[in-house]
Amino acid sequence: MLKAGALLAGAVSVPWLTACKQKYEVPGLSAFPDNNGLLLPVNCQSRVIARAGEMVGGSSYIWHSSPDGGGVFATEDGGWIYLSNSEVNKQKGGVGAIRFDRLGNVISAYPVMTGSSRNCGGCMTPWNTWLSCEEIDKGITWECDPLGKTPAIAREMLGVFKHESIAIDPETQVLYLTEDKRDGCFYRYVSSKIENGRADLAHGELQVAVINDSENVVWKKINDPLARSTATRKQVNDSAKFNGGEGIVYHNGVIYFDTKGDNRVWKYNIRTGKISIFYDASDYDNPILTGVDTLAMYDDTLLVCEDGGDMQIVAITPQKKIKPILQLTGQDNSEITGLAFSPDKTRLYFNSQRGRTGKPDGAITYEVTGKFI
Repeated sequence: MLKAGALLAGAVSVPWLTACKQKYEVPGLSAFPDNNGLLLPVNCQSRVIARAGEMVGGSSYIWHSSPDGGGVFATEDGGWIYLSNSEVNKQKGGVGAIRFDRLGNVISAYPVMTGSSRNCGGCMTPWNTWLSCEEIDKGITWECDPLGKTPAIAREMLGVFKHESIAIDPETQVLYLTEDKRDGCFYRYVSSKIENGRADLAHGELQVAVINDSENVVWKKINDPLARSTATRKQVNDSAKFNGGEGIVYHNGVIYFDTKGDNRVWKYNIRTGKISIFYDASDYDNPILTGVDTLAMYDDTLLVCEDGGDMQIVAITPQKKIKPILQLTGQDNSEITGLAFSPDKTRLYFNSQRGRTGKPDGAITYEVTGKFI
């Protein structure tokens, strides 16, 4: 196991550290970056897990460029697997995995899926598979085996469109999906059956959100989820339009998702059907949070990653108190992706998608340990 804050074995020297050792004034975070260029809360530590184009740990697996959506799968031996999408185009994307033992040591890394395009967000299912979304106009969702032992399955009934990410209601196993278009929609998929705790992703109904005069969501069927003649977002004339759907997450009967075009976080109450704006950057003269992107939950607190902005992961409490929980320095041309926690929530994983170079092959994957909130 690498010591906290250490670089991967064989890493080059880091002259950028001198430039990054300026003093910052971010409430609740360290005044100076650590050795990996992160501003962290007191008693938190970071380490680099992987770099694009380099072998991971002691494995022979080369880590992918443009890491995006990430999730964690608990293993029977007490360890876990961090799954990571690769947002590379022209069928050069896919999913990679890093396996940890119960102490957090990296013990292996391997491909989960190859040959797909611009794999963006995704989620772990209640039946322990990984859903990986293609962010292209004719994109589909792939269902993957976290262990990489069985081939990924194309799940076209979840819709053919520019997928961003997915969240699942574990009570009903209804899937909720975002679309990364300026006139994108908010979708859900209702399986025709659930057997042995597993939703049928091959037989079900894709639906799109329509918002009525009472600000309630009414769900209408998409007749052609494969978009053979008409784009999914254009099949229902009164479907609600959202300006660049991004991250999405489920928590206690609520779906949160954000839209990058207007810097908003939306809140959909599944039971009441009510949809509302949970956060809007335009409500603030000097907003802490901009460039909204990947979402995750830490207990009852919503975490939002920035694409641009000042490269922070920002917490929004149930009382709507907003504060950064970490910040990357010297990486202004990147974005933070792949936010996920170890099963005991003591380790936080995420990527700088383009790292310090601002290019896909400069990507860095981090682990942060400690008390985040």
